Amino acid sequence: MKPEFYIARRFAFKRRSTSKPTFIVFVAVAGIAVGTAALILTLSIVNGFARSVENKLISFSAHLQIRYPDEQLFQERRTDLAKVVSHANIASASPFLEKSFVLRSFNNGVGDTWLSKPVRIKGVNEESRKAFLKKFLRAGNPVPVNSGGGITLYAGQTLAENLNLKVGKKVMLVSLGGEQYGTKLIAGQNNIVDLLSHLDLEIGVIQGIYDTGLQEGFDDFVVIADLQELQQRFNPMMISGYDANVHKLDQLQETVKEVTNALGIPYYGYTVFDRYANLFEWLKLQKNITPLLIVTITIVAVFNIISTLLVLIIEKTREIGMLSALGLEPGKLSSIFMAQAFLISLSGIAVGNIMAISLSLFEMRYHLITLPEKSYFITYVPLLINPMDYLLVSLAVMALTLLFAFIPARIAASLKPGTALGT
Repeated sequence: MKPEFYIARRFAFKRRSTSKPTFIVFVAVAGIAVGTAALILTLSIVNGFARSVENKLISFSAHLQIRYPDEQLFQERRTDLAKVVSHANIASASPFLEKSFVLRSFNNGVGDTWLSKPVRIKGVNEESRKAFLKKFLRAGNPVPVNSGGGITLYAGQTLAENLNLKVGKKVMLVSLGGEQYGTKLIAGQNNIVDLLSHLDLEIGVIQGIYDTGLQEGFDDFVVIADLQELQQRFNPMMISGYDANVHKLDQLQETVKEVTNALGIPYYGYTVFDRYANLFEWLKLQKNITPLLIVTITIVAVFNIISTLLVLIIEKTREIGMLSALGLEPGKLSSIFMAQAFLISLSGIAVGNIMAISLSLFEMRYHLITLPEKSYFITYVPLLINPMDYLLVSLAVMALTLLFAFIPARIAASLKPGTALGT
């Protein structure tokens, strides 16, 4: 062991005077540990929150969608789907059909009234439906059963609460046969009898209730159905577009351009980040606060180590004078206090990492910290344990500690032997 490290360890962790400098060192270690743990937990929470909300949004619309302009329906073609899947970055793709309805449910409570709400029914294939329901189904059967002639539907928890929907309950679906009829109604070009003849009236059966935690525009609006069943009832062989997921999210924008170019006009595509831009901007705002927190906590840790080393210099003034009188060079004296800073910082970082991983695992296991789901889309604080966050925070704290420890180290090296021994 180098003499500088040996002396630094003795100065830092061995009681050599009645003023107990070891206690001061422990306080410094605790300060660095708390700062390190706070930084890591902040990054874990911010990244975990973003990942959780992002995964829920993707569950509704995948990484990207391919459509016709103005949400026009078009004929499903295997050749088009093959072009989408053939792209190197496309992991999976499937067709879907969306149709807007007014969903009416008879309320058997007080007054026996009908409850109504506009909804969008999204028909997806069996594989996509099973993957979605596996994550979010809260009640009902993920495997469709005989619904007695009605369309099998999976409603969101919020919609079910608003319309008093239960598994097995029959509902009425009301829709105009096409958008052109709604336009004619507004323009006054058709009488009411003609327009009523173009209404689509169907019976649906609530097969299950799902809950993603996404409230407005999602769980209260989107109803999942079987693609083939929806096509047979309303638009045979027609679809609204293709959902696709990618292998690498960082190449998503380029992938959309390349896939739409391969399909040609009139196809166009957009990503989940484009479709829900307002929500992702909100998530970005959450992340923008993180650097401010990191800088604040880091400044506290830096002043903590500076003040600790200055106190140690005061406590060890006579020892510094003795070492100088014995011929120890100023540079070696400076190295002793830099080594002290390194040992204190290393101890604090190690304890901070242990605290962070322990608290993260404890929270992930027991979910003690809850959140209002209507505001944050999740019921508890999500955490994402990323080894790179631990490594980067540890290196940053160590680097800043050593950088600012240079000031008290130079003060120690500048003390004159006569002055130091005379104190």
